[in-house]
Amino acid sequence: MRILLILALAAATALLGGVPPSAIKNVVVYKESGRYGGWPANHGIWQWGNEILVGFSGAYYKHMPANRHQYDKSKPEEPKLARSLDGGETWTIESPKSLLPPEQGGLAVKDLPAPMDFRNPNFAMTIRLSDVDKGHSRLWYSTDRGKSWSGPYRFPDLGQPGILARTDYIVNGKHDAFAFLTASKRNGKEGRVICTRTTDGGMSWKLVSFIGEEPEGFAIMPSTVRLSKTKLVTAIRMKAPPDKTWIDLYESSNNGANWHILPSPVTDTGGHGGNPASMIRLHDGRLCLTYGIRSAPFSLRGRLSADGGRTWTSEFMIRAGGAAWDIGYPRTVQRPDGKVLTVYYFPEAVSSGRTIEATIWDPGKK
Repeated sequence: MRILLILALAAATALLGGVPPSAIKNVVVYKESGRYGGWPANHGIWQWGNEILVGFSGAYYKHMPANRHQYDKSKPEEPKLARSLDGGETWTIESPKSLLPPEQGGLAVKDLPAPMDFRNPNFAMTIRLSDVDKGHSRLWYSTDRGKSWSGPYRFPDLGQPGILARTDYIVNGKHDAFAFLTASKRNGKEGRVICTRTTDGGMSWKLVSFIGEEPEGFAIMPSTVRLSKTKLVTAIRMKAPPDKTWIDLYESSNNGANWHILPSPVTDTGGHGGNPASMIRLHDGRLCLTYGIRSAPFSLRGRLSADGGRTWTSEFMIRAGGAAWDIGYPRTVQRPDGKVLTVYYFPEAVSSGRTIEATIWDPGKK
C-alpha cells in the first residue's frame, strides 16, 4: 500500500510538472464515527519546537447532496484542539471548556480586562468570527500552550460593517502585534482583508490599512509572514463571480502601512469557493505556500519561493486521493528537524464524515 501511494503521488505530481517533496508520511489527526472534522485554517496552529497545537471544528456528520458540506448545521461546531508532542507523528484530541463560545455553554463575551503579554513563551491567541452573516468576532488567549483559555473577549469592529476573523497574527513585541483579518464589504457581505495593530496588549486595536481594493466577489482568510523589520507578505483567498478562485499575494515594505500586489502564486484553487493558503517562512528563508484544490483531482498542493514571493517553483503534490471537493483549509509549520507538517481536513468518501489529517514532508534544500 505504501509503495502504491508513493507511485500515485509521483504520477500526480508529474502531471502537474512539479518536483515531488520527499519523505512523505500521512498521519490521521482526528477521526471519529458520526463526526465531521473540518477547517483547521479557521482556528489556527501554534508551535513550541516539536509540540504543535492545531484547532479545528468538531461538527456532526449528516448525509447531504454531494455539492454541500456533509454536516448537520442544526448541531454545534464544537471547537477542538489536536496536540502533538513529537512533531506531528502522533496526536491527542482536547476539548477545553474554556474555548467554548457562549452559544455552546461558554462564558459570556466581555472586554479584555488587562493587556496580553505576546512574548510569554507559552502564549497562543485565536480570533474567531461568531457568525458570517452578523460579522462579529471574539478573541481568546492562552498562557499555558492552549491547555486553558481566557475569553471570549470582544474584538472591535474598527468602523467596519463587520469583522469576520480567522487566526492570523504576528507578534512584534510584548504588547505589540498585528492581526490580519477579513472585514465586511460596504454591502455587508464578507470580503475585504485588513491589517490591524495593537500596541497595548489588545486593550485597543486600530485599523492600519486595507489590503487591496474592495473585490466584486471576496478577498478573505489572509496568511501573513514577516520577511524583515519592515517587510511583510500576505497570501489571500480570492473569488470572483461566478466561481473563479485563486490566491493573491501582497507585499508591504513599510510595516503594513501600504501594500502592493505581486504576481499570483496560484491561479486556480478549484470550484466551490476555492481554498485558503497557509504561508510560512522556512528556516532557510524560503517561503512555503500550501493550499487545497477543490476541483478534480481533489488534493493538497504546494509551491516554494526563494525570492520573497516574486517567483515560485512549479506546483507539487502534497496529498492526492481526496474523494470529494470538500477538502483542505491547511495550516503548516516547519519542525526543528527541517521537515514540514501540513494539517488539513480530508474526505475519504463523497458521503462521509471528514477527518483531520496531516502530511509530513521534506522541502529539500534552498
